[in-house]
Amino acid sequence: MTDRLMDDYDVVVVGGGAAGLSGALMLARARRSVLVIDGGAPRNAPADGVHGLLARDGTPPVALLETGREEVRRYGAQVVTGEVATVTGESGGFTVGLADDRSVGARRLLVTTGLVDELPDLPGLRDRWGRDVLHCPYCHGWEVRDRAIGVLATGPMSVHQALLFRQWSADVTYFVHALPPPAAEEAEQLAARGVGVVHGEVASVVVAEDRLAGLRLRDGTVVPREAVAVAPRMTARAGFLAQLGLQAVDHPGGVGTYLPADPTGRTDVAGVWVAGNVTDLSAQVGAAAAAGATAAAQINADLVAEETQQAVAARRASSAAAS
Repeated sequence: MTDRLMDDYDVVVVGGGAAGLSGALMLARARRSVLVIDGGAPRNAPADGVHGLLARDGTPPVALLETGREEVRRYGAQVVTGEVATVTGESGGFTVGLADDRSVGARRLLVTTGLVDELPDLPGLRDRWGRDVLHCPYCHGWEVRDRAIGVLATGPMSVHQALLFRQWSADVTYFVHALPPPAAEEAEQLAARGVGVVHGEVASVVVAEDRLAGLRLRDGTVVPREAVAVAPRMTARAGFLAQLGLQAVDHPGGVGTYLPADPTGRTDVAGVWVAGNVTDLSAQVGAAAAAGATAAAQINADLVAEETQQAVAARRASSAAAS
């Protein structure tokens, strides 16, 4: 498929992950002209496989996306690599500007750009991300079952995260790190579930023979651990929408930022829908794909309504001219 862009599309999908490709597939099968613009940096790229996805469990993320691109292209949609810098205009006449100075028109937008995981600034942590430094027990818990797991406290969901990982291992330790100690009720819950608590700030990740070996505290103490769970701050990739007046807001759970939308993905800006992690910070791949399909069906219905209204107006004008 050529990377040469048309001037206008029914729908431009910004983001080519599970949500974006699923939405593009639905729209292309609805015989819409569709362009998917993908930055090529999927959030789950460091992971060995996608888990919890029925019939595709364990599929490498890159392989899953490549299969999705092939399916989307089969129905005539375009998928190109690029970064969207700006979006201007309004519903029915958006202009999508790319960082390489190309631009295209779009009647509607589906934004599925996902989010950025902001990890604590600890030496060695980012290098192990997606391997033995993890965040989601449903995504990675099985792979670290029965191992010594550390939970690095980073925010309001950290105790909850520790209690969740306890389902997969009896050896879970909660590292208070730079946060206040758990409140009395939380401390009781951790104790009741046999989750140990380590006080003191963590200084670095310890690695031996390319395996995570533990966490080193500021006082030099090393607590052996085989995996570390951390709840990153999750920030929606949405800066390019600023000129439309659409901006990410703080999540009520205090875990990051997101783009609010109704259950179908419709935002407060007419003609713009969102799906996946850019609006649902906790969505796994299956949920993101389903949300993309849902938003796409709503976009098509919105276009059908617009086209029907135009057809009725044209018919009435024709009848009036003939009478």
